[in-house]
Amino acid sequence: MSTSGSSPQRPISKKGPFRVLLLENIHVSAQEMLSAEGLSVERLSAALKPEELAERLQGVHLLGIRSKTTIPPSVLAKAKDLLAIGAFCIGTNQVDLPAANQHGVPVFNAPFSNTRSVAEMVLAEVVVLTRQLFDRSREVHTGQWRKVATGSHEVRGKTLGIIGYGHIGSQLGVLAESLGMRVLYYDVMTRLPLGNSRPVATLAELLGQSDFVTLHVPATPSTHMMMGAEQLAQMKPGACLINASRGTVVDISALAQALRSKHLSGAAVDVYPEEPEGNSDGFVTELQGLSNVVLTPHIGGSTEEAQASIGKEVATSLLKFFKSGATTGAVNFPNVENPLIPGTHRILNVHRNTPGVLRDINRIVSDLNANIHAQVLSTDSNIGYLVMDLDQDVSQQVCEAIASLSTDIKTRIVS
Repeated sequence: MSTSGSSPQRPISKKGPFRVLLLENIHVSAQEMLSAEGLSVERLSAALKPEELAERLQGVHLLGIRSKTTIPPSVLAKAKDLLAIGAFCIGTNQVDLPAANQHGVPVFNAPFSNTRSVAEMVLAEVVVLTRQLFDRSREVHTGQWRKVATGSHEVRGKTLGIIGYGHIGSQLGVLAESLGMRVLYYDVMTRLPLGNSRPVATLAELLGQSDFVTLHVPATPSTHMMMGAEQLAQMKPGACLINASRGTVVDISALAQALRSKHLSGAAVDVYPEEPEGNSDGFVTELQGLSNVVLTPHIGGSTEEAQASIGKEVATSLLKFFKSGATTGAVNFPNVENPLIPGTHRILNVHRNTPGVLRDINRIVSDLNANIHAQVLSTDSNIGYLVMDLDQDVSQQVCEAIASLSTDIKTRIVS
């Protein structure tokens, strides 16, 4: 790797002295995979504040985080050695993705590995809410015996409304149907329904027909507070709301009011607009103390199976990028994946996407009489990502010349 005007590293061996920093108690499966490839891995149990993280990233090539670590542009500007970031979770909003792109740092996540865990928890909460199990359990714990059927129902025949029919939402729909539920979904993208799930045209239509509404959307400007007082009022009287997606998509104050007024009969919330940084910190929300409200500490994907799978999924993406430059699955980077060619060195170059860059690079190759075996260039509006395989005897000279171009962001060699 190099930045503009500096010399790139020597050809990278998978057994080279390269460093990885894993934060937030990422599953040991990731550490085992990365260590097995000869990387030096440091694994910490907590998140780091941006100022401390910027210092710890000096000399670090791969970074692994979960949802509590934020990576603003100021951290990326100081992380000169950083090659890639792995978000060991679904969401990537904790990383400034445009800034990472412009610093030549692809960001990988785990869009598949915890879908089952989240779907199972949401389905369990549907049963818990309709049977008011948490209230009955709390009463027995305090010595009360309230054997009542009023307000307690079966889920069979009820309607589950899913907002966001992606990996989690679609799997949840299949599970809900197995309990005899009717499944509706609303998504801003056209999605193929699984089983007997049925799409609806508007959010209001879904809200008005559903006995349970569950959110599975990313944190974006369009989803910010998408469930406010107006939308909650559109829900069926006596319905329940479940949010295991992002804390910013539900207006907590409006939800608390809808529960106090008995317009909604219950809610289950796993994510919040503001969450503690660690397990030892206190937590306060307006939803505390309300009847038939299930509150959990952002544990939707926190099963041992999911965390082990996430560790392997993201570690695999980081290793593929480290060893071959593959960016398939990166959320902020042109996606390129080419097999390595035996007997060659591979140059990986990230540059500003301005006219004439490929011309300048090809001139360098021509002047050094280098033989290119394969070359792929993929671009977005800000950067170009070049993957070039060429003869080993000239690879270092070509790499250094490319790194000296004024348009260079990062350049390195893999072998």
